[in-house]
Amino acid sequence: MAPSTPARVCFLSGVASLALVVLNQTTATNIDPALERAAVLASFLAVALMLVGVLWTRALPEAAARVALEGVQGVELADGLPEALLEELGWGSQMLLTATPAAAVVVLWQNKCLLRRGLLAQVPFEPGAICQRAQEKGAAISLVDLNLYPGRAEFECLLPGVPAVVVQPIDSRGLVVLAGWSPRCFSRSDLTWLEGWSQRLRERMEPACGNQDLIGPGEARSPEIPPAPPDC
Repeated sequence: MAPSTPARVCFLSGVASLALVVLNQTTATNIDPALERAAVLASFLAVALMLVGVLWTRALPEAAARVALEGVQGVELADGLPEALLEELGWGSQMLLTATPAAAVVVLWQNKCLLRRGLLAQVPFEPGAICQRAQEKGAAISLVDLNLYPGRAEFECLLPGVPAVVVQPIDSRGLVVLAGWSPRCFSRSDLTWLEGWSQRLRERMEPACGNQDLIGPGEARSPEIPPAPPDC
């Protein structure tokens, strides 16, 4: 992790101060108690500057670079959604893509994909064990760096090579899945905002999609079978 310019200046100032203290001590013709006390105090100040530079770098780390993800920018919506729900999905997904480091947003409800927006993969996303665990827990699961998790293959169909993923359950029947541009890109405020939007989605999808036959993006509607005539 490369230190920032202010941290580098602070650290180098401490090193230079310590070097000057040592030089002053070695070139002094007469070392008296006052000079020794001044040298000790100056050494403490120099070391303090060096520690401030090191801690500054740790407190303000540089943001990770974006990963070059493969996909096509677009939006896909399920058929048969009410107008109010379409507006909610459009508004919320747009906010997530513009106000957070999300590269793609996927919304699922009752095993149906209602929305895919952002950078889209060629195949639809199929939730797996990690998504199921998030629904069972009723809490979000944030995978800050997928290279560290053995179950990362579950999200290859979300976006190939995606570095970070957040799985937010909507009750026990739905999910909002975010794909991030870089490792550790989602902040605490991003997760809080996502949780609030998932609660808002649940309140709108329960009356709108409770008993409707929804068609996910890319799915085909099966032909309706007429009811059998009653027995005479």
